[in-house]
Amino acid sequence: MAEETLSTTCCVVGGGPAGMMLGVLLARAGVPVVVLEKHKDFLRDFRGDTVHPSTLELMVELGWIDEFLALPHERVERLSGQIGDAHVPIADFTHLPTHCRYIALMPQWDFLNFLAERGKRYRGFDLRMQAEATELIEEGGRVVGVRARTPGGDLAIRAGLVVGCDGRHSTVRERAGFEVEDIGAPIDVLWFRISRRPDDTAETFGHIETGAMMVMLNRGSYWQCAYVIPKDGLAEIKQRGLPAFRDSIVFMSPFVRDRIGEIASWDDVKLLTVAIDRLKQWHRPGLLCIGDAAHAMSPVGGVGINLAVQDAVATANALAEPLKARAVTEAQLAAIQKRRTLPMRVIQFIQTQIQDRVLSRALASKERPKVPLVAKLLQRVPALRRLPARIVGIGIRPEHIHTPEADPPAPPAEVMPAKARA
Repeated sequence: MAEETLSTTCCVVGGGPAGMMLGVLLARAGVPVVVLEKHKDFLRDFRGDTVHPSTLELMVELGWIDEFLALPHERVERLSGQIGDAHVPIADFTHLPTHCRYIALMPQWDFLNFLAERGKRYRGFDLRMQAEATELIEEGGRVVGVRARTPGGDLAIRAGLVVGCDGRHSTVRERAGFEVEDIGAPIDVLWFRISRRPDDTAETFGHIETGAMMVMLNRGSYWQCAYVIPKDGLAEIKQRGLPAFRDSIVFMSPFVRDRIGEIASWDDVKLLTVAIDRLKQWHRPGLLCIGDAAHAMSPVGGVGINLAVQDAVATANALAEPLKARAVTEAQLAAIQKRRTLPMRVIQFIQTQIQDRVLSRALASKERPKVPLVAKLLQRVPALRRLPARIVGIGIRPEHIHTPEADPPAPPAEVMPAKARA
């Protein structure tokens, strides 16, 4: 089949949180944008599902918060941990200077579908599903577009700017030849679900025991569990057998003993390979990478989605007007990297410290874990819990929406009640 060609002002590669938010904000500001998403839908399990107060604040600024919170979600006002027999409060979000003083645990596909629905109300928003970017189009040392593979044949999108938002395994950054600095991560994570009973605790929490660690996220009808293992340690765990794995879970959370059989086979357990890395340079003429494509984050703190969304807001703020004028410069792209480097580096530093000094040591220890001094201070001084809440919930440099709404959205084609949609 002949290659189809289309032209646009901006082509966003990747329909994750960064790509969808950027596409919507640019279209809202009157910038024609094509968003490429390689999958046919957003329904992929065990993606990051934490929507932090910083992202909820953006929904307030956009006037979308009521509709957004009508989606299924669970609210987390406090985070705590269990270290051996000791209960340790970690973060209290109820004092944050935001409208929503909690984390919303929401399936990422609902979050992305919401953004897609909002984007489609603007004339300049063109979301192409099942469109996988395969290579960059370059002319005279400048990126001028991208080629994509679709069920209908190859597609060439020529654009004034290409933005890579295609995650930690980014095709865009690989094709651009960007140099990646690998920070390293000594852990991986096993994801699985266990049903939740009405008499279970409502709190989202983590548990550190002798040689083991697990985080349990309250998802209403079930617990989404993250079982931390040493890097590349899955083969050894499987060698010990599924019963031993179940026993380890019950040892940390005895209340799930009556339903541990729900983990019927290793097919019920998914591996998340943890990586922390960052590009030394995020941009080339005609090209910018943001989100995980520019800096892969650890799942520690669940901040990856929200940091990526902040990148998208900063990018839209800086480039909406230059894009409309077809006058984006490398200096403007460099300014975005400069602005977003500090929050990225601070969070990555905190994550590596927690991984190296807490998680790795806990996994290697043969003794019952002791409560560290910092945790004892959090136990005794409630006001101190506001600091980790601010770092996790708001971040180092929260972004706010400065792009005006240039094109009023069309009303939705059909409004269906929640029961009908379900």
